[in-house]
Amino acid sequence: MIKPRIITSLLTKDQEFQVLQAADAERAVARAGFDLELIYARNNAPLQVEQLYRFIHAPAATRPVAIVVQAVSGDGLARVAHDAVAAGIGWVLLNRDPDYIDALRATHAKLPISVVTIDQLAVGRIQGKQFRSLLPKGGDVLYVRGPSDSSAAIQRLDGMQETIAGANITVQTVSAEWTEVSGERAVQSWLRLSSSQAQKIDVVGAQNDAMAIGARKAIVASRPEWERIPFTGCDGLVEGGQRLVNERMLAATIVLQPATGPAIDLVAAHLRHAKPAPRRIVLPARSYPTDVG
Repeated sequence: MIKPRIITSLLTKDQEFQVLQAADAERAVARAGFDLELIYARNNAPLQVEQLYRFIHAPAATRPVAIVVQAVSGDGLARVAHDAVAAGIGWVLLNRDPDYIDALRATHAKLPISVVTIDQLAVGRIQGKQFRSLLPKGGDVLYVRGPSDSSAAIQRLDGMQETIAGANITVQTVSAEWTEVSGERAVQSWLRLSSSQAQKIDVVGAQNDAMAIGARKAIVASRPEWERIPFTGCDGLVEGGQRLVNERMLAATIVLQPATGPAIDLVAAHLRHAKPAPRRIVLPARSYPTDVG
């Protein structure tokens, strides 16, 4: 018997949380008895579209039962999703929640079409609480956020700003691409600005641990007097952010649950038991250490 096959499309191999997502997907397909094909978009939206259309346009007998995807693009691959479900392929989107999901569910009720996401606003609120804890009298934060068209980056920023309101904390924001290298480059570019020369920074916060470490490298190289500033991140892998906190490279992180496993479990339940796929699954987040935030 041919096993059902699931395609999981992730952003990059160069970011530790994406590696965790891949491992979680592999465990989930092993539980379900499915086959898995992992592909990486290299943070390139046109490449991701091209990769996914190879499976959508394949002969019907060789198409996957579902695509689980973390989209590079801001619209969450709306056109690709429409074409996938039209070809009879389920669609589960990770860490974005676009309106088009409702329309697809209304017209393709027999397919697993869902969103599995971390509560991104809650992530931002936790990081805001960490800033308030680290700056009880207020201060200045250099904030490294993800791409400007990423809903996760937008919601994390919104949650953080909501939480620090009234706390006498000012935030200077730079954008990066979720990787250590991009975080380092973004902060290097900011440090070269004449406006940054006289600016005081009390905390450096990043929307993931990789960008936090990149930011730290840039600052230690250019402003060694800032080395003891608290740095915070997000993702909180045991051998990633949590280890960095324990080694005092980071002051705090936020522990996230990978979304790929729950997404594949959702597809398996739908296929095996004709169980209707929920419209949305929201995964929790928590501060590490718990006394910061």
